Parts: sequence; C-alpha cells; structure tokens
Amino acid sequence: MSDRLYQEEKQKAVNVLNDLKIKLYNKGFFPATSGNLSYKLHDDPLIFAVTTSGKDKGTVTHEDVIFVDKDGKPVEKTKMKPSAETLIHSYIYQKTDAGCVIHVHTPANNFISYVYFEDGKVKIKDLEMIKALDIWKENAEIEVPIVDNFFDLKKLAEESGKAINPDVPAVLIKTHGIYCWGRDEFEAKRHVEAFEFMFELMKNLIIFKGSKDIW
Repeated sequence: MSDRLYQEEKQKAVNVLNDLKIKLYNKGFFPATSGNLSYKLHDDPLIFAVTTSGKDKGTVTHEDVIFVDKDGKPVEKTKMKPSAETLIHSYIYQKTDAGCVIHVHTPANNFISYVYFEDGKVKIKDLEMIKALDIWKENAEIEVPIVDNFFDLKKLAEESGKAINPDVPAVLIKTHGIYCWGRDEFEAKRHVEAFEFMFELMKNLIIFKGSKDIW
C-alpha cells in the first residue's frame, strides 16, 4: 500500500469511528466514557484504528483514535493510550471476518449477562430481530457466549477470544457489556442495535414473568 493510500485509509478510519461513536453516544450506549470502537485497515499485517482510553464519546477531538497492531501496540509514535481492552478487538479480527467492532455498556446487556452467567451463554429465539444478524432461518435460535469479567485484562481478552463464534457476532462479558462486530461499520451498528433491542425485550419479559426461563 502506498503512503498516500495508507494516509487516506487512516483518515477514513478516523471519520468512521468519530461518526459512529457520536451516533451511538446519542443512544446512551457510552455512559461515563465507557465502551470502545475499532475499525480494521488491513489484515496482513493486522492494523486497526481504536478509540483512545478515557475519552468522552460525545465529543470529537484530534486525540480520539489511535492505530495499533495485532498485539494492541501503537504502530506510530504517540502519547495517547489505546483502549484498555484493545486485545479483545484484535482477537475478534483474527477469528472472524469483522471490519468493525463495537463495545458498549448498557443496563440491558449487563442485566442479561448477570442473569444468564451461570449458563455460560444466553439463548435467543422466536424474535424477529434475529434477522438483523443476517440469520434467515425459520424458528432461528442463537446462543451468545458470556465470559466472566476478569480483572486481568489479558486473561479477559484470551477468554473472550476463546468464546468467539464467527456465526454469532457478539460476546457478552458479565456485568461489563457486549462486543459486537460486522464486516463494516454499518453492519456492526445494525448488530449492536439488534442485540440491545432483544436484550431490552428479554429483560422486560424476565421481570414480567419473574423467571429467566422465558422461552
């Protein structure tokens, strides 16, 4: 890749992530600077743009995005720090065809991850919104893995990597949030919105029925 093309790709990544984070911030998906996003530039070697740590997702500055390699290390000299969970993004890119990854914290996904943690997964079925995941089957049923919220971020990344199922574009972390991905930013955004819709509905059904056995 020529230097000019590389610079163009970098600028595209910055624009995509800044636009995406504002849209999702306005939905309430990034409270208290939580969450992170990334966008892949290329696979070999793996280089991707990721939001920097501790920044308000509701604003745009020139220090919002950093470029890292497979190990989550900056590929250029910088004083900025990548998100503390950058390695999870790396595992997702290595194990799937993802081009964009979104991590959000919401009351609904935290609730679901807590309620179903002992099962190691949450089963979702009989919901029309499953089609938003490009799963077009009659009586479709999916399972989203749930990983413990390890304080050791390297272990958290490794366990999240082990749990990834390329056919289901999400991993939940207990009382921490969800990682969703898609082949591009449009697909990743659609997926995270679909999961959040389904989790909110499931939360309400659990409260209504007084049981997590809602299917």
